[in-house]
Order: sequence, then structure tokens, then C-alpha cells
Amino acid sequence: MRTASRSQTLPPVLPGLALSAAVAWAAMRLGDIAWLQEHGFSALTVAIVLGIVLGNTLYPSVAAHCGDGVLFSKQTLLRAGIILYGFRLTLQDISHVGLAGVAIDAAMLLSTFGLAWLAGVKLLKLERDAALLIGAGSSICGAAAVMATEPVLRARSEQVTVAVSTVVIFGSLAIFLYPLLHTLQAEPAWGVRLPDFGIYIGSTVHEVAQVLAAARSIDQHTADTAVITKMVRVMMLAPFLLALSMKAGPASSSGQRGKLSIPWFAFAFIGVVLLNSVMPLPAAVSQLVLQADTLLLAMAMAALGLTTHLSAIRNAGMKPMILGAILFAWLVIGGALVNGALGRLLA
Repeated sequence: MRTASRSQTLPPVLPGLALSAAVAWAAMRLGDIAWLQEHGFSALTVAIVLGIVLGNTLYPSVAAHCGDGVLFSKQTLLRAGIILYGFRLTLQDISHVGLAGVAIDAAMLLSTFGLAWLAGVKLLKLERDAALLIGAGSSICGAAAVMATEPVLRARSEQVTVAVSTVVIFGSLAIFLYPLLHTLQAEPAWGVRLPDFGIYIGSTVHEVAQVLAAARSIDQHTADTAVITKMVRVMMLAPFLLALSMKAGPASSSGQRGKLSIPWFAFAFIGVVLLNSVMPLPAAVSQLVLQADTLLLAMAMAALGLTTHLSAIRNAGMKPMILGAILFAWLVIGGALVNGALGRLLA
């Protein structure tokens, strides 16, 4: 019985895992090319680009066979990769983010979500749940926040799909925009010299995966700081959902509200950082773990690209995309101002 069960559950996942791994392997090889590195294309960036190209050309014809494994790569392997990323960091690294990073995260979460309600419901006349889902995805952690918020609001499936589409589209644009902004911030025309660009990325980019891809294109220090800042932001999801449940979440006939989704992987990430701080791995083992981590993250990027369909822009309609664009503009421009002001005030 156990053998039969395994044969029924494993095969649907394997084709998608193999496809994600193949794209990740190709991206890691291309990521070693000096020209791509010099122009800000890390292995993770290349993986999502290759994934988007395949996702809008060849992948639809095999999606029925590969969908389970690609989804597993995008969700489970991403979380595993983030947890293992903790072996790159110590408590000393986290201390560099400090009070400023936490305050900036909180300020961006509250301001972005508030703007989503104001612009989406009051200005664009979107349905409340649709606007709040887009706001949750933009202000906290992308599609994961959308999926976690859905049971609290009891939103419709089409509203979830539209919200995920907007945050994936604008978050993907961020992967290429932020390395350019890092170059331009030294120019007088940019006007804002940020205390720590890693905190800026971590506090304003939608998805954890997109934070990694954008920050890795700059340098390792920026990537480390960005991930720490982003994980602090992810851990704010739990109190956010609790507050939303009390304020906006509709009650069922039994008086119970939607189920809360706690981002346990964020706490596991902190646990690994603690372990690495007090009992670091031997150098040889650490090297293997970090190589495995890079592969897992590249597979997650590839899967994210494979499931990013350009047709989502058309299917989402204009109003959700306008709201997504407004929030994206605030995250980039307002986020720079918030980072500049609070970063210097609390440094």
C-alpha cells in the first residue's frame, strides 16, 4: 500500500521539478558569464527571465503534466531555499538592519496598504476585497500575502487571481529596475542618497524571490541586508492578518472568522540564523549547503517565471493594473523617501 501511494503521489510532481531544475541549471551556467554579471544578471535573474520566455511560449503545451512540480518549486522549494539562506547570515548581520529596518518595514506596510484602500476603493471604485488583496500583496510579500489574506476576507477566486497577477507583474519589473536605481542613486538627478540600499529593496519589493533576484544583481552585502529586511516584513504578516481579521474580515454564520495563515518559514529562517551564529557549519559542509540553496532558489525563480503569463495583464483589466501601478510607484518613490528619512533619523 505504501509503495502504491508513493507511485501515485510522486510522478505528478517529478516532471515539473525536472523542468524547473533544467531551467535553473541553465541559468546558473549562464550566470557565470562575465558579461551578464557585469550587467546585473545574476543566476536568479536569468532563471526568472528564462522562465518567463518559456512560460509564454513552450510551457503552456506541457503545463498539464508539469504544473504540480512547478507549483511545488515555486512554493515549497522557495521556502526551503529561504530557510537555508539563513546559513549565510549571523546575528551580527541582522543587527546591521537594526531599529531603522524594522521601522521602515512597518512604515511601508501601513502606508502601502492604506494607499491601496484609498486609491482602490475610494478613487478607482474597485470592490473592497479586490483592492485589499492587491494592497496585501504589494505591502507585505506578494502572492504569498494574497493567498494568506484570501481566507480572512473570504474573497472570490477571480479576485485572488487578479491580485496575484498584479503583484507578480510589478514585482518582476522591480527585479530589473532596482539595480538600475542603485546605479543612478549616485547621480544628482536621482536626488536621494539612501543609507542602505539593501533595506530599501527588502522594504519595498513585493516577493521574497524578487528581493533576492534584484539584490543579488548588486552585490552579496546588499542581498544579505535585503533578505533580512524582507524576512522582518514577512513576519509582520501574522499580526497584519490578525488586525485585518478583527477589522475587515467577515464572520461566518457560526461567528468564526477566516483562518489565519502564519508564515512559519520566516521563523524557521530566524532559527537557522541563530544556529549559524552559535554553531557554524564546517567549511566543506557550508559550501555544499550554500550550493544546494542556490539551486533551490534558482528553481523557485524558474517556476515563478514559468507561471508568469503576459496575458495576465490583459485579463486583469485596467483598474487593478492601475492600482498595482500606483502602489508600485509609491513603493519605489515613496519607499526611497521613507528609507532616506527614517534611515538617517534612526541610524
